[in-house]
Amino acid sequence: MEILQSLPQFYQSPVALDSSRHACLGISPSPTGFSFAAKAQSVILAGVEFFEAGREFPIIFSQTENGRMLPVALLGLEREENLFVDGQGGWQGSYIPAYIRRYPFINTEGGTMAVCFDEFFDGFNAPESVPLFQDGGPSQKLKEITEFLKDYYQQMKRTEELGALLAQAGLLKQIDAQVNLNDGRSFALNGMLVVDEERLNMLPDVDLVRLFRSGMMALIHAHLLSLKSFGALLERKARRGAAAPVQEEAAAEAVAEAVALAEAEAEAAALAEAEAEAVELEAELAELEAEAVAIAL
Repeated sequence: MEILQSLPQFYQSPVALDSSRHACLGISPSPTGFSFAAKAQSVILAGVEFFEAGREFPIIFSQTENGRMLPVALLGLEREENLFVDGQGGWQGSYIPAYIRRYPFINTEGGTMAVCFDEFFDGFNAPESVPLFQDGGPSQKLKEITEFLKDYYQQMKRTEELGALLAQAGLLKQIDAQVNLNDGRSFALNGMLVVDEERLNMLPDVDLVRLFRSGMMALIHAHLLSLKSFGALLERKARRGAAAPVQEEAAAEAVAEAVALAEAEAEAAALAEAEAEAVELEAELAELEAEAVAIAL
C-alpha cells in the first residue's frame, strides 16, 4: 500500500469557520452523494470503529509521511478505486467510516481546536440547507458537528497509541497479494501491514495482560477478524461494472495468508484470555499465601 499522505484526504481548500464571515452559511447533503470519496482506495479508521467496520472492510495498517502508524479500511483493490461508491455517488454498504462522515468539516489540532470546512464542498447554501449560525451563535447543527469532531479527535489519539505500540513492539508484518482477472488484467496489493500473530503470542505474560486490560487486545482481535472481509471485497470487485469476474482460484491464493491469520484469531484470543486469567490467579494465590504467613506469625 502507498504511504498515507499527511494532507487531509478529500479536502481541497479547508478554511476556518468564522461566525462573522460565514454567518449565512448553511449545510445540506451533497447533491452528488459520496462522489468525493469515489477514488479513495482506503480511508483512516478510528479504533472504536473496528468492530463494526471490520464486518465489511479489511482493516490493515499503513504509515503516514510523518511516521505515524494508522489503521485504514481497504475500500478497493486498485488505485483510485472505491468499491463502496456507485456511479451516482451512493454508498453501497451498511457502515460509513467516520472519516468520510465528517466531511466537509475538520478540526485543527492544538490547544484550541477550530472548526474548519472545505470550501469546495457542493452542499453549502442549497435551498434546503440547515444554518450553521443563529442569532450570532452556533446553531444546534453546528454544535452537533463540533461534538462529533471533538470525539473523533479523541478517538484518533487513542488509535495512534495502538499503531505506535504495534510498531514499537515489532508486531506488524508485511503481506502482499496478487489478483488476476479473467480478461488478463492483474493488480497487486503490496506492503499491507497486519499483526503478526506468532510474535503476538510470544509476548511475555505481563505484556499480554496489559494489552488485555487496556482494551488494545480487543482491537487487535477485531483487526485480525476483519481480514476475512477480503473475500467480500473480491466479490464486490467481480460485480463492479464491466470488470471481469475474479477467478475463484486466483482470489483464494491472493488472500490466503490474510484469511489464515483471521481464522487463527479465535485460538489467539483464547490463549491470551487464558494467560491473563492465569496471571491473575497467580497474583491472588500470592496474596493468600502472604495472608496465611501473616496469620501463622
